[in-house]
Parts: sequence; C-alpha cells; structure tokens
Amino acid sequence: MTTRHLYLVRHGVADAFGELTDTGRRQVGLLGERLAGVPVDVVWHSPLPRAVASARELARRLPGVPVIEAAELVDHVPYVPTAAETPPSWAGFFDGYDDAEAASGQSLAEALVARFAKVTGSAARAPRSTHEVLVTHAYPIAWLVRHALDAPPSRWLGLNSANTALTAIEYRDGLPPTIVMFNDMSHLPPGLRWTGFPEGVRP
Repeated sequence: MTTRHLYLVRHGVADAFGELTDTGRRQVGLLGERLAGVPVDVVWHSPLPRAVASARELARRLPGVPVIEAAELVDHVPYVPTAAETPPSWAGFFDGYDDAEAASGQSLAEALVARFAKVTGSAARAPRSTHEVLVTHAYPIAWLVRHALDAPPSRWLGLNSANTALTAIEYRDGLPPTIVMFNDMSHLPPGLRWTGFPEGVRP
C-alpha cells in the first residue's frame, strides 16, 4: 500500500525581523541529523525567510534532496472561530480580523489540505511510499493535525508546536490519517527545547 509520510516542522528560532538565529540554526542542524536516516524525497518550505533559511540549513544534512517553496505553507490563520467557538483567552487575538482576511486564511488552509493531506500518485503505477518534510509554522501544523483528527475547525486553537519539533502524519488510500507523533523534540538537548512556547515549567 502506498503511504505518504509527512514530517511537519516548525522553523528554527528567529529574531524579531524573522531571520534565523544561531540557536535556530543549531536546532535545525540537530533535526537534520535525525532525519538523515529517513529516505526524504523532498523538503517543502514556506516562502517566509525563517522557513526558507531553516529548509536550506536542513538540506545541508540531506544531500541531493530537492528543496521547493510551497505558498500553501505560509504562516496564516486558517480559521477564525465564531464568538461561541472562541475560548475567552483567545478573544482579543481575533480583534481586527475582517471578513476578507478570514476568507483569505480559510482559502489558504483549504489549499494546504488539498495539496498535502492525501496520498499522491496513481493507482495504475506500482505503489511507492513517499517521505516529505514540510518546513512551516505553528498554525499550518495545527491545521493539518486538526484535519487528520477530523476535529471541528476551531480545534486548531491551542495546538502549538515548538521550533524544529517534529510532527509526523501518514496518509493511505481508504484509511483515515495516522498521527505518528506530535511536537516531538527528542533530537534537541533540554536547553534548546520548548522555544516558541510561552515561558513556564516544562518536562
């Protein structure tokens, strides 16, 4: 059976201008060492500089693997919940989002799912599993996880990912998606984990 393996990765730590920092480069390098044992077919990345730099740094550990930009991976709010769906702590976040912005984000989210959340290839050809790395942002990862779980649209809220944490989803024809891991940071030493999350005590 053909399986599409997606490895979803949030970019490394970036500065206030969106540029990858030394810490971010170290994180990506360690992730690259972990993925070096996987037969990666392609590294897709968001067009934003922090994701572009992360993908290029990752590719240094994956020689010969093509690195390709995908507009669908750009950072965006995939779904603006209704007032009834919005947790009180998130209410202020959506102030100022007008209908046009909400529609644009939802359109991007639909395109993201249409492009990546399915098995690729033709049944007429010999089955071939693929392994693809998607270097993106916390919200697109949350949306793909929510989609894989067939959860309500508002459930992307609260699904956060640390910088260079690894989330893996498998897609097979005729079967629901399988979430193999979510927000896995085992390739990072303790001092490089949990970046991208609010300050707090972490295990």
